[in-house]
Formats: sequence, C-alpha cells, structure tokens
Amino acid sequence: MPWALYSVPTSKKAELDAALQDDVVSRQSQKVRAASALGGPVDRTLVLVEGSPDGVRRAETLLAPLGEKPSAEEATRLYAQFKDEEDAASAGMGLFFGDA
Repeated sequence: MPWALYSVPTSKKAELDAALQDDVVSRQSQKVRAASALGGPVDRTLVLVEGSPDGVRRAETLLAPLGEKPSAEEATRLYAQFKDEEDAASAGMGLFFGDA
C-alpha cells in the first residue's frame, strides 16, 4: 500500500489539521504522533498517510508546504515504528477480548 511520511513543525498544527481534513486525504489511513514519542525532536509532529495512490499523492501535495519528508532511511525506520505500535495495539486488544 502506498504511504507518505512527513515531519511537520508543531507550530503548524492548524494547517496540518486542515490538510488532513481534505476530502480525499481524510479517506486515507492517517496516523499522527509527536516526533518525540518516536525518538525525534519535541517541536515536530510525524504524519503517516497510507492508502490509494491518488490519496497519498494528494496528501503529499498538501503536506509538502507544511513540513518535510525524512530521508528514505529515516522514513523506513519511522514507518516500522508506526507499524510496530499498531501491531502492539492489535495484540493488546486480542488479549482484552480473547478467551482467558
């Protein structure tokens, strides 16, 4: 599935929120985390958008003026952290609703 990852200054929260509410982008999977939670600077927000090729392209168009893409190596590392977090949450829900 196509994805894009951006690092946006926390001072641009209002603009980020507006970009994520775009009609096309809002239909994609979005994950927004404080960069500091994933080992990054405290004044940045990480935004991961996954979905259709058109949706991800639209997100890139809207997010590029607000922040920057991490290097390919850093983006891959951060993407893996987002997925690990997602997997851990899924496993926790399985424990919560599973048979005891």
